[in-house]
Amino acid sequence: MHDRTALIEMRIERFVRERLAPAVYRARQALDIQAWEAPGEPVTFAEARDAEYRPFAIGTPWGRAWGTTWFAVSGEIPAAWRDADGSLPEGTVAELVIDLGFTAGQSGFQCEALVWNREGAPIKGVSPFNNASPAAVDADGRVDVLVEAASNPDVGSLFTFEPTHLGDLATAGDAPLYTLRDMSIGLRDLAVWELLQDFRLLHGLIAELDATSARRATLVEAMDAAIDAVDPEDVAGTAQAGRDVLAPLMAAPAASSAHVLHAVGHAHIDSAWLWPVRETARKVSRTFSNVLSLMDEDPEFVFASSSAQQFAWMKEHYPALWDRLKARVAEGRFVPVGGMWVESDTNMVGGEAMARQFVEGKTFFLEEFGIDTEEVWLPDSFGYSGALPQIMRAAGARWFLTQKISWNETNRIPHHTFRWEGIDGSRIFTHFPPVDKYNSEVTAADLAHAERNFADKGRARTSLLPYGFGDGGGGPTREMTATIARTHSLEGAPVVKHSTPREFFETAEAEYADPAVWAGELYLEFHRGTYTSQLRTKQGNRRSEHLLREAELWAATATVRTGAAYPAETFQRLWRLVLLQQFHDILPGTSIAWVHRDAERNYAAIAAELEQIIADSLRALVGTGDRAVVANAAPHRRSGAPALAIAPASPAGDVTPSAEGDGFVLDNGVVRAVVDGRGLITSLVEVDSGREVVPAGRTAGLFEVFRDTPTQWDAWDIDETYRRHVTPLDSAEAVRLDGRAIVVERRTGASTIVTRIALANGSRTVRLSLDVDWHEQQKLLKLGVPVDVHTDRAASEIQFGHIVRPTHTNTSWDAARFETAAHRWVRVAEPRFGVAVTNDSTYGHDITRHEREAGGTFSLVRLSIIRSAKFPDPGQDQGAHHLEVGIVVGAEVVDAVTEGYRTNLPERTVTDAAETSIAPLVVIDQPGVVVEAVKLAQDGSGDVIVRLYEALGERMHARLDAGFEVVGVVETDLLEREVDAAAVSSAAGGAVELDLRPFQLVTLRLKR
Repeated sequence: MHDRTALIEMRIERFVRERLAPAVYRARQALDIQAWEAPGEPVTFAEARDAEYRPFAIGTPWGRAWGTTWFAVSGEIPAAWRDADGSLPEGTVAELVIDLGFTAGQSGFQCEALVWNREGAPIKGVSPFNNASPAAVDADGRVDVLVEAASNPDVGSLFTFEPTHLGDLATAGDAPLYTLRDMSIGLRDLAVWELLQDFRLLHGLIAELDATSARRATLVEAMDAAIDAVDPEDVAGTAQAGRDVLAPLMAAPAASSAHVLHAVGHAHIDSAWLWPVRETARKVSRTFSNVLSLMDEDPEFVFASSSAQQFAWMKEHYPALWDRLKARVAEGRFVPVGGMWVESDTNMVGGEAMARQFVEGKTFFLEEFGIDTEEVWLPDSFGYSGALPQIMRAAGARWFLTQKISWNETNRIPHHTFRWEGIDGSRIFTHFPPVDKYNSEVTAADLAHAERNFADKGRARTSLLPYGFGDGGGGPTREMTATIARTHSLEGAPVVKHSTPREFFETAEAEYADPAVWAGELYLEFHRGTYTSQLRTKQGNRRSEHLLREAELWAATATVRTGAAYPAETFQRLWRLVLLQQFHDILPGTSIAWVHRDAERNYAAIAAELEQIIADSLRALVGTGDRAVVANAAPHRRSGAPALAIAPASPAGDVTPSAEGDGFVLDNGVVRAVVDGRGLITSLVEVDSGREVVPAGRTAGLFEVFRDTPTQWDAWDIDETYRRHVTPLDSAEAVRLDGRAIVVERRTGASTIVTRIALANGSRTVRLSLDVDWHEQQKLLKLGVPVDVHTDRAASEIQFGHIVRPTHTNTSWDAARFETAAHRWVRVAEPRFGVAVTNDSTYGHDITRHEREAGGTFSLVRLSIIRSAKFPDPGQDQGAHHLEVGIVVGAEVVDAVTEGYRTNLPERTVTDAAETSIAPLVVIDQPGVVVEAVKLAQDGSGDVIVRLYEALGERMHARLDAGFEVVGVVETDLLEREVDAAAVSSAAGGAVELDLRPFQLVTLRLKR
């Protein structure tokens, strides 16, 4: 038999293009269109309904960047479409067809719209590839709707990473971006549409089957015969005949060993990215309207959505949509998942903030829907902290889902279903969908890839298929659910079934009882620049986290000690705003300029409110008088004040530098630092031991400027090739004394760097205060601290502990980890000597080992201070910045923890106090046990909540003593629900004995 496959495939393609697709609508009827352009930001439906509209014609340009145009659309179904009884012909449906001028770019990255009825209820979202909507026809066959069209510019959906002026409202311009192409009623022929879905699926399946397979040959011949059965002059009248030819092939069952895909409708909606936060709320409304409309059409369709923040927006701004949504949630078809306020970053979010992501997210879903979400849903965050398994378990989660690790540039995680073990030993059942995307379009290619790619075949056969247009929203389409209906059992394809995340995880756990274990962080070998980009946003987050900690502590102390009111609602509002801005395209610094300028304004407002709460709380505690006191919110003693307490002020003060040669010396009897005439630290000695930190021939405090031109994803990526192009800033414009600090002024290009070097009495920490006025582009600024220790590992602080990473490059995994994230400190050490480097602003580090001149190796710690990518914000990080860095000599881990807090949470001095001492609410007798939060209980009971953790990575016995009357102590989860005691060995009144495993996180409720 001659092989005609190639010719038949060409015939199929042309048949679909020229016959089937154009015949989906039997007829089209133009509608009357009027338009009103909202003058500024988006408006309410009521305002738009009452606006003055003007006639608008198809083919007319519309829509300035980030604008909103409302279209009033009206008309009626033509009498010629109706049968004698007035109904539409059997097998047809009338619907709105809208083309706003969609471009070749992706769905969710350009213009889109929401169709409203005249009563103010959303009907459906409209976007590229999903541009039909129910027509909302009244009893007389009339259509009368409003279309809220958003002219969002396509900032970069084709990802050529070119700088754009469109990401900032101030520079975006007023020129119309789109041209209206269509607003009509179409009479959709259901048989033609169904045949089109048959052809698209089967043609895709042919491409995936082996060329020698009998099934493939049968499909080719049958599709050829189906084309013969359809009359090109009467596609509508003969489409069913074509379907009849294909019916036996569609009925052929899947193999008994076929992979099973649990299809979960999804629409990953970035809470901000290449659009501002305000637009995200509208994207959610459009997507959820689309989803609810599809549920009306398809009773099998199930949709899962994360991010409590996005649900909260619907409740606040779209009450009619909210009511429909709640009804579908009650049915179990619209499924809240994830249990977090947003899909946050996990590398840079602080420990308590990470906990609050779950507290606020899960609490919202419990209160609004009565649902305790047990799966953590983070498909797109840029790597996953080793602290997460414990935090997730402490929030009551059982399962974790992500996809992003499939983006690794170098290495492949060897599992798709496994148990992930965190730094404390907690494990959680984890799944990576082998389809390798969180926005599948349910093509035959996607289904085949998932089956072939699944790494755990032989022991398991189930995976999750998240499908629907995502990132910019949109969600599933009827074409996608049509494919699922056809592949519930189809020869040559995996089995696909509608499912929920819970059903998937329960099935996967049952079939795979003993999966492999992956221990430690899930490091993404990609997007390493996110630890550094948009420094102001990162500083705002870091400062907000510590201010919230401090404000809650002093407010709780004031309530317990004086009866002052506790501002619980204010705290929740501010926490939720901070949590929103921890979204994985805001905190990482990868959004348009508009997003980051909004974030900076929000952080300033947050700081102002929290500073006022702190001031009011301290005033309530110390009164007004003539005494100076220090308020120490840190978990360790400092400046004469116990941890978490207020005591008489006794500032340490800085030592005065002395001249030496062409430089200066700082010496406080604990540490001796020599700064030469170039402003570089040539010697840094621990006085008691005589141990020198700086290796021979090296200098500490050296800035280096690197070329920073990643291959792709500018604000996201630092490529390893940056190391090939370096300029050391080893000369200074000036080195001088200013009081008790050595001031060094440097210049690079159009930028200046001023460093103040100081050392406090009795301290092990040399402080570097940096003022950087940055005007470079595509450059990376790093600050280096070489440390004369021989080690192959470095410790880096993460949430509720630290992680140890290799500094060698023995394996491809080690080599790929060339830029890493740390919170307040990193430390390199030999068994009896170490040095920590602290910071108050940045997260990016590279820590390497190098050969010493006299033999052996030394470690080089470098902080990534600032970078200046041009996409998506061409003005990224331009201007003035202030940072604090500390070099802690002779630092044990406990010293690193203590100094990390000191750098980020300075004590406060009140100079006009009446009371000189306020005892802490709780005291811990072990410095290695860190009190992370002291607050009042969420339930308004007045109970005191204490969150603490073991910070050194050791087993530890500790005692907590409450400084107020306590009638009972219980362990709780993060949501403050009582759990079986895992750390409390005994409790008598306010005295609590704790037995902690390494890095164990504990939440205690102290009942008043």
